[in-house]
Amino acid sequence: MNTNKIVVAITGASGSVYAKVLLDKLKNLQTQFSEISIVMSDNARYVWEHELGDTSYKEYDFKTYDKMDFGAPFASGSARYNVMIVCPCSMGTLARIANGISNDLITRSADVILKERRKLILMTRDTPLSLIHINNMKTVTEAGGIICPASPSFYSKPKNIQEVAATVVDRVIDLIGIDSESFRWGE
Repeated sequence: MNTNKIVVAITGASGSVYAKVLLDKLKNLQTQFSEISIVMSDNARYVWEHELGDTSYKEYDFKTYDKMDFGAPFASGSARYNVMIVCPCSMGTLARIANGISNDLITRSADVILKERRKLILMTRDTPLSLIHINNMKTVTEAGGIICPASPSFYSKPKNIQEVAATVVDRVIDLIGIDSESFRWGE
């Protein structure tokens, strides 16, 4: 049995389609992990409903935790969650993670992942960037996190918004070490 335990955190940054595509892909790759847990900010729900026009975030068969549930297993390193993906990651969440401010379950979990030297991937979704944002990205990178901007590629000639989002999500899935079929340059 695979021991990958993954936390997916969804913030209120624009780009809910990325989170939906990520959750859909993970649902189809369930044999490669033992657990998926989801935590969403209040604003993430609002943005999802506004951008996607539905509440489909309620339909996933993954464990879901309230943003203030510090009793969630991944709020402690002893639970051995080895991957956390923040998708999309707002600049405010990035700033709190970069500065060690653990004021909710998302930032506490990111703090745990970093202190345990496990894999933290922040799919940032903002433009343009200020020097503050860039410095926060530098700080997270120096602490061992991975900044994976939601910058799609077009080599695969995507035909709709979901396929565009998948070009970034496929990179994230590669970064966490899960095998997945996707467009590969030169193959």
